[in-house]
Amino acid sequence: MDFPYLTTVIFLPVVAVVIIALLPQPKPKVIKFISALFTLAAFALSLVVFYLFDRSPGAIGQMQFVEKVPWISAINAFYHLGVDGLSLSLVVLTTLLGFLAVLVSWKIELRPREYFIWLLILETSLLGVFCSLDLVLFFLFWEVELVPMYFLISIWGTGRREYSAIKYVVYTLIGSALMLGGILVIYFTTGSLNMLELADLAPMTAVIPFAGIFFLLLFAFAVKLPVIPLHTWLPDAHTDAPTAVSVILAGVLLKMGGYGMIRLCVTIFPNVAVTCAPLLVILAVVNVLYGAAVTLRQKDLKRLIAYSSISHMGYVLLGIFALSQVSLVGATLQMFSHGIITGLLFALVGLVYDKSHERNLDRLGGLARQMPVIAVVFSVGGLAALGLPSTSGFAAEFITFVGCFTSTVVEGIRLYTILGVLGVVITAGYILWMLQRVFYSEPLEKFNGVPDADNVEKLCIFSFVAAIMAIGLYPAILTDVIRLGIMPIIKLIGS
Repeated sequence: MDFPYLTTVIFLPVVAVVIIALLPQPKPKVIKFISALFTLAAFALSLVVFYLFDRSPGAIGQMQFVEKVPWISAINAFYHLGVDGLSLSLVVLTTLLGFLAVLVSWKIELRPREYFIWLLILETSLLGVFCSLDLVLFFLFWEVELVPMYFLISIWGTGRREYSAIKYVVYTLIGSALMLGGILVIYFTTGSLNMLELADLAPMTAVIPFAGIFFLLLFAFAVKLPVIPLHTWLPDAHTDAPTAVSVILAGVLLKMGGYGMIRLCVTIFPNVAVTCAPLLVILAVVNVLYGAAVTLRQKDLKRLIAYSSISHMGYVLLGIFALSQVSLVGATLQMFSHGIITGLLFALVGLVYDKSHERNLDRLGGLARQMPVIAVVFSVGGLAALGLPSTSGFAAEFITFVGCFTSTVVEGIRLYTILGVLGVVITAGYILWMLQRVFYSEPLEKFNGVPDADNVEKLCIFSFVAAIMAIGLYPAILTDVIRLGIMPIIKLIGS
């Protein structure tokens, strides 16, 4: 039997949970080192999987590192795992941000045992979503994520933390209920819960009334992405969540929505996706422009980055439903790029707040003199967010826009693409304005003596920068892998 790479990657954080839970009155530093060790091990193993992944032409459309054992025989459900180019990139992203989230949490002192247990369970649930090939298993991991998110926000958050946590849970549960309904209809209609088998049945979706199932699933994924008007939970959750949770929320949780749209909506219902693509492309442009416009009005640093996420995830939606090979590769790369860029920005906002005890733009200024390292890295993250060449933001947005502009599936797609590009202009406006206000305006005396990043914080933020620059300078390291997962989907669409 082959080594169970995916099971090991998924459950390494749970092993850490068991160790932390069983230790009698462990010191906070011990808890943090155990968490860091096991999340780093999961990241290292995901890189091994990435290295061993077969990139040959014969691997196109093939799920690799497959594990399949009987689970619930009464409904023919299996513990079924596997990755292709689409999911592998998101697995690597999740393990990377899982490790960095532990570093971001290094100064947590309130109930550290419980905090790191919930953080590690959250990572396992996210990895399970991206690796599952059985709909019941997929749904189980999708739902498990709710529990740690609720406790992490409601206990370790700030402001209206209970309100924001409950709002997040309510929105997600409504979407999950509709998703479960769609999964049940799929099972009773086809008798299968296997995502690969359902993809092979894709041509029959043209004659069976599957549009209703498509929208049941789409609603759940649109809440997570989020798509306007289902977005209002996001700014509240980001604003009141602890820094590490904001990193995971922006970096990975939103990607569950985009991944679900590609893996289930487009792959299983390609004909319905083509029919509905014009409407969803319009919603994508609204996401981009509305999110960017509202970002311009924000005074709280966290809310500013949160609304910018709504705008940037509009590019993902646009790339997905342009339904060309290049646009889908670009959308997937955009998910990865947005994860590391916005994860960095939220980590930096947390550092600024922890050291200056201030997040309001009107009361910040001139911090570059007090914290030059944070100022430089924040500038790099901001420029990556606005798509500066040589950063991952540019590579992802450029590929997405080229793929959308050349798509032949959606009528009028060139106009929608041009409108989407306007979001980049607005992004440049609010990013440069924010950087000038926070770091490069007149220094304020009240911030004299504010410290810069310490060694652990430097390790964390420099890791983000390294990932951003590596993907920006050589995007093929990911796009060549992603393309292998996208090509069979394009064959189903017929574009």
